[in-house]
Amino acid sequence: MTIALSRRSLLGAASAGTALAAWGSPSLGEAKPSLPQFGPAAGVAWLTFNENPYGPSPRALEAMAKTASKGCYYADDAAERLNAMVAERFGLAREQVVIGNGSTELLTAAAYGLGRKGPIVCPELFYDQPVDYAERQGAKVIRVPLRPDMAVDLDAMAAAAASSNAALVYLCNPNNPTGMLVDGPTLRSFVGRMGPNTTVLVDEAYSELTDRPEESSIVDLVKAGRNVIVCRTFSKIYGLAGLRIGYSLSGGGHARMIQTNLMTLLLSSASLAAAAASLDDSSFSAFSRNRIFEARQIILDATKRLGLQTLPTQANFVFVKVPDANAVAARMAEQKIIIRGAYGKWTQWSRVSTGKIEDVRRYVAALPAAVRA
Repeated sequence: MTIALSRRSLLGAASAGTALAAWGSPSLGEAKPSLPQFGPAAGVAWLTFNENPYGPSPRALEAMAKTASKGCYYADDAAERLNAMVAERFGLAREQVVIGNGSTELLTAAAYGLGRKGPIVCPELFYDQPVDYAERQGAKVIRVPLRPDMAVDLDAMAAAAASSNAALVYLCNPNNPTGMLVDGPTLRSFVGRMGPNTTVLVDEAYSELTDRPEESSIVDLVKAGRNVIVCRTFSKIYGLAGLRIGYSLSGGGHARMIQTNLMTLLLSSASLAAAAASLDDSSFSAFSRNRIFEARQIILDATKRLGLQTLPTQANFVFVKVPDANAVAARMAEQKIIIRGAYGKWTQWSRVSTGKIEDVRRYVAALPAAVRA
């Protein structure tokens, strides 16, 4: 996969991508707006990139507004402040936290740094952009097939890690695009099976959207000094995807390695202000969870009525089995409903994000015809 096809290969289908461009940009002959278009155009149901359309929160908006007049200054002090806030939240030392330009930058830095020391073992299907980058820089990547039920095959991954003396085992939990979760006890047991030279990296982008976030996360293993790295993002539960900010939690040695391999020297004042204001905004987090869970259930109920198989999801998207994922995406795009097309060889699996409730209802209404056509 190349960078041009990353972020889950955009829409996957060329036809859906064409529709995306058409609905997201001014038509020929229209006057160009004075500012670029941010987000979907009016009338588009945007259900493709797992964003939280209810953010940023009012607190984050207020913080960014107050910060705007100070945009002429570099934000070093604000970065230190956010680092301290994250460290306090998780009971870690400040040197165990690294703030990055979205969690993708941190994941990429970790994969690149550890990929120079030995093989990377990962599932065959997951959010693979960071691993793809490491592979292009020379890392050996071992992709382990999923189980028949589409779950990550931990036994096969453990065997691959042992036989290859892997430097890194990379997981996304819940997995993207399947939405399936490895429960906390099982994941902790898996970490215990790794050799002393193998680090386990877990992308917990959707952790706050699981039924039991604390139980499913392995942040406790970071605190216990285990050979693990956890990455989180402000893109999902906090609705700050476009502001690009995330953080990693790890031992001091791994944190220094990640910091060394970052490409971003400084983050923007706006993203730091929004993240700091969002971190302890429990009311907005609860609101987001409720809306996401409501939208998710609407999708699950509709697919069940249609007799369509879905995977058990613990994220803000649903993986739905359809006759042809690219065809369904193209038919939806004709009605200005933008969902994800096929992921490589998984041509029958269609991912739909839990966007605004009214947009999810449009998807549900259009789904019967889209899968029958």
